[in-house]
Amino acid sequence: MEYKKITESPSNHDHLEQLDTVSILQKMNEEDKKVADAVALVIPQITQLVDALAERFIQGGRLFYIGAGTSGRLGILDASEIPPTFGMPHERVIGLIAGGDTAIRKAVENAEDDTQQAWLDLNEHTINETDVVVGIAASGTTPYVIGGLESAQKNNILTACITNNPGSPITKVSDIPIAVNVGPEFVTGSTRMKSGTSQKLVLNMISTALMIKIGRVKGNKMVNMQLTNNKLVDRGTRYIVEGLGVSYDEAEALLKKHGSVKKALEAGK
Repeated sequence: MEYKKITESPSNHDHLEQLDTVSILQKMNEEDKKVADAVALVIPQITQLVDALAERFIQGGRLFYIGAGTSGRLGILDASEIPPTFGMPHERVIGLIAGGDTAIRKAVENAEDDTQQAWLDLNEHTINETDVVVGIAASGTTPYVIGGLESAQKNNILTACITNNPGSPITKVSDIPIAVNVGPEFVTGSTRMKSGTSQKLVLNMISTALMIKIGRVKGNKMVNMQLTNNKLVDRGTRYIVEGLGVSYDEAEALLKKHGSVKKALEAGK
C-alpha cells in the first residue's frame, strides 16, 4: 500500500535562516502545540497496548522497546527510568538500540539497516510469548525495527509500534500500531523534533499507565521508588507523613526501618 511519508514533507515554515531568534522560537512553539492533540487521537490504541501489557506483566512478561537513533534512545530513556521511579527490576522493561550501547551517544553507521540484528538482540534476553515488543520508528521504515517485529510476530509474541507515518511498513508487522500524525517537522525531516516529542509522550503514557495498573503507584504517589539519594528519602518521608499523619521524624524512622514507602505505609496502619 502506498502511503505519504509525512515525516519528510516540507516544513510549514521557510527561510528559517532569515528569522530572528524570537521568531524561530515562536514558530517552533507553534508546531509543538500540535503534538499533544495528535497524541490524543491515538489513546484508543495506547489503551489496547497498556491493557495487553498489564495482562502479560502479571504473568511475568516483559516490555521490550526496539529502535534506532533518536527513537532507540527514547526507548532506552523510558526503560531506564522504570526501576528508580517504580522499583521494578531492570530486566522487566528493556530498551534496545541498533548499534548497541555505543549508539546511545554516537551514531553507528548502517546499524539500523540490519534486518536480523534486533531479533538477535531480543534473543539475548530469552524473549518468549509472555513478552511484548514495541518498535519505535518515526519514519516507519527502519529495517532494524521492522525485522525485529516481523520475527517477534512469527514467534507468537505480541508486537506494537510507535510511528509518525500512518500506513507505513512498520504498521504492517505490528499487532497494535500507534501512528501519531504530528505533521511536517519545523526543520524538514528532522524527526528528533515533533516526532520525537510525540514518541516521548506516548512512552510516558505506556509505562506510567502500566505501572499504575500493576500496583506500583498508590493514590498518586511513587510508593515503590528507589531511595537512592537524600532528595528521594525526603520525598518518601513526606509521603509517609501525609499517608499516616505522623511527624516527619517518625515517618523518616519508619522509612529507614522498612526500606520503602509502601512497606512503611503498610506497617504504620
